Amino acid sequence: MSHKRRIVVTGLGLVTPLGLNVSETWEALIAGRSGIDRITHFDSSSLPVNISGEVKGFEPAHYIEPKEIKKMDRFIHFAIAASTQAIDDSGLKVDETISERVGVSIGSGMGGLPAIEHYHKVLLEKGYRRITPFFIPMLIINLASGNVSIKFGAKGPNICPVTACATGTHSIGEAYRIIQRNEADVMIAGGTEACITPLGISGFAVMKALSTRNEEPQRASRPFDMDRDGFVMGEGAGVMILEELEFAKNRGAKIYAELVGYGMSGDAYHIAAPSPDGEGAVRCMMAALKDSGMNRTEINYINAHGTSTKQGDEIETRAIRKVFQDHADKIAVNSTKSMTGHLLGAAGGVEAVFSVLSIFHNISPPTINIDNQDPECDLDYVANNARSMEIQGAMSNSFGFGGTNGCLIFRKYREA
Repeated sequence: MSHKRRIVVTGLGLVTPLGLNVSETWEALIAGRSGIDRITHFDSSSLPVNISGEVKGFEPAHYIEPKEIKKMDRFIHFAIAASTQAIDDSGLKVDETISERVGVSIGSGMGGLPAIEHYHKVLLEKGYRRITPFFIPMLIINLASGNVSIKFGAKGPNICPVTACATGTHSIGEAYRIIQRNEADVMIAGGTEACITPLGISGFAVMKALSTRNEEPQRASRPFDMDRDGFVMGEGAGVMILEELEFAKNRGAKIYAELVGYGMSGDAYHIAAPSPDGEGAVRCMMAALKDSGMNRTEINYINAHGTSTKQGDEIETRAIRKVFQDHADKIAVNSTKSMTGHLLGAAGGVEAVFSVLSIFHNISPPTINIDNQDPECDLDYVANNARSMEIQGAMSNSFGFGGTNGCLIFRKYREA
């Protein structure tokens, strides 16, 4: 085996319910503010769920030519915005000398659900001729990656993982593998989602997956708390620039952290529920640890999947205990979904960015709304207040419908 290529993170971009960029979002996250509120995208009064984590005040025209905006659905707008921020942050100039070595890996769980709902109504009411010719490119999920590659002239590998709530994590992990295999030197990687629509909310609501704490939106997402009653849907995007280390150093790039481990597994158990013993999550975390070459005691922060569902939070807690054994009590485990809600296909992208920022700034965001901790959830969840702490190794977990699991490990960058 040839010398393993090292991969570092050099740029970050975020569009979230907490803010329209990295600094706004991070400031809100560390302050323990919630981005959850009443749904404004549509009238939800006839539904059992009236709350979500909407992105507020987003202007696609800041990132996209006005005539192009209406050819794309909202999830693509978010992907372009977060990618533009990440590229700007990294200082990378994609020109013809490197364009074939720069790729894109951005996925989404649901894609253009708003476009599907809107144009189905148009079809029924006005006939097929009134459907835009851009309908298909608006809704198919890989047009997030496609549009980003077109905007930046990135001619390298162009892929789009779709693995429900593990999408963002798998998108970054697969980008990491592409650079490791020497098929690219730079990858624009992450996840995006925008499906706070009548159909999206209704679909999850009838599964009894969503919180119905409509009177207290900011307190509805409460991972690891006894009174949790489901997740809160959010929207947004999280994107990072991954580069091969020597490539990054040669251009004098700022390095946030190093991506050292990636693991995947399948539960092979149920379409929507995790396996009760968490063994799929355990194998996934173990695979990432093995890939990283790190000792389990070198991990001191975990951004948990922690969606705020009764089953999921307990099972993930048990899985973390199984993997980390007596070290589990020394790890800060938080769920930033307590503030952002669950961004589905974008969750892993956003949470990987949070994990990198935690390493870079040596601070763990809190898990808010832990008022009455579930005794079955017995780890250190950094309840309610952020914590300054030395973070050497960070793990980010994502588990999706269909029993698909993804795990990333980042560590503080050091020369040797």
